[in-house]
Amino acid sequence: MTQPAIVEGLLTWSPEHGLVPGQTQGGRLLVADSWLLRDGRVRGFDRHRERFLRSCGECGAPPLGQVVDFWQDMTCALPRTGVWFPRVELASGSLEMRLLLRPAPPLTAEVRVWAAGQPDPRTVPRRKGPDLDALARVRRRAAGADADEAVLIAPSGLVLEAANSSLFWWEDDALCLPPPRLPLLAGVTMALVQERAARTGVRVAHRERSLAELAGREVWLVNALHGIRPVAAWTGRPMTPGQAVHAPEWRKWLDSLLEPLPDH
Repeated sequence: MTQPAIVEGLLTWSPEHGLVPGQTQGGRLLVADSWLLRDGRVRGFDRHRERFLRSCGECGAPPLGQVVDFWQDMTCALPRTGVWFPRVELASGSLEMRLLLRPAPPLTAEVRVWAAGQPDPRTVPRRKGPDLDALARVRRRAAGADADEAVLIAPSGLVLEAANSSLFWWEDDALCLPPPRLPLLAGVTMALVQERAARTGVRVAHRERSLAELAGREVWLVNALHGIRPVAAWTGRPMTPGQAVHAPEWRKWLDSLLEPLPDH
């Protein structure tokens, strides 16, 4: 099959020229959003759009009309074959909007988590983008502890989320997550999971828990790339993971939500 005429790597956008190959520049991102793109199909694409538009609005720029035009041009440029993990960006300083087109990393159905409990390094925890470098450092430290991910904790010791994932766990028949008063990123996949629970009569409970209190429970890390991943192992402290009883059915449901990209 023929691919759209798109260059893997960074594409920068301007109202005059649309998306053109750009130079990788340093500097902090004000906003970022990313998702799994599999043969032109995405989960919750409209939700990623809403979050990106809202986050750009919080930064006061660019004008909403330009963000909408960028999103339309970006959508048209995305490849319709292959497995990708594109990221849209609003750069600090230049206030330039960009598309980073990159192949998806290997997808995994479960996850090993560093249970040391990392102090939350984020400065803007409710907006994705500014803290990606700090979170990448946490994940590199987790890799050194034979883990894929790390759990962030508040100064009080309460669990928040993982470096790149929302956090759920099961207590009896209740699907639990930290209370929204805590500094949490509004994850697209997290919202989809909560809505399915509400539709199917599964009780959702917001609970304050320490990392040690998750021992022996079915714990999920959830994000737009891997979907739902039950914790298969904890490293760094003697914690036993709970059996992934609920995860297979929920993973199958989440996979069913992949929908074709809009044509325009």
